[in-house]
Amino acid sequence: MKKHLLALAIAAVPVFAFASSGNTINFQGEVTDQTCAVSIDGNAASPAVLLPIVASSELAGAGATAEPTKFTIGVTGCMAPTTVAQSIDTVFVGNQVTPSGNLGNTGSATNVALQLLDPAAPSAPFNLSGVNGYAAPGLNLEVGATTASHDFAVQYISEQGGATPGSVLGSVQYAVSYQ
Repeated sequence: MKKHLLALAIAAVPVFAFASSGNTINFQGEVTDQTCAVSIDGNAASPAVLLPIVASSELAGAGATAEPTKFTIGVTGCMAPTTVAQSIDTVFVGNQVTPSGNLGNTGSATNVALQLLDPAAPSAPFNLSGVNGYAAPGLNLEVGATTASHDFAVQYISEQGGATPGSVLGSVQYAVSYQ
C-alpha cells in the first residue's frame, strides 16, 4: 500500500509542476510624483474616434492613405511643475498590429489598416510593432500648469493596395508616461 501511494505521489509531482508553469500573472506598476486624469477628446471613459467614410478607390494603391482624423489626448488635475516643464509621453500599444506597424483591421473591409501619427509630422507615422508599442512625445506640462493636451491622428492605409468596401475597426491601448 505504501509503495502505491509513493508511486502515485511521485507520478503526480510533474503534473503539478507542469500545470503551474503556464499559470503566471505578471504585474507591473510605477510610483511617480505626478498623476493626472487622462481623456480622449474630453471623454474619460470608453473613447471612440470616428473616421469619415472613404471610397475604396482612394485606397487602391499600395501605401495609399486617406482621411487623417484628429483626436486630442488631454491630462487634467496634474501637480503643476515648479521649475521646469514636464514632458509626458503617450504610449500606444496596438491590438492586432500588422508587420508594418499599423493597426490591423478587424472589420469586414480587406486590405485596409489604421495608421497612427502626429499631425505635426505626418510623414513619420507611429510604428506599433515593438513589444512596448510606441512612445509618442507631445504632451508638455508647462511650469505652473495643471493641464496639457496634444493632438494625434488616425488615418486609413492600404498597405498592399486594393482595398475593398466594408467596415474598418481597430483598437489601441494607451497610457501616459511621466518623464
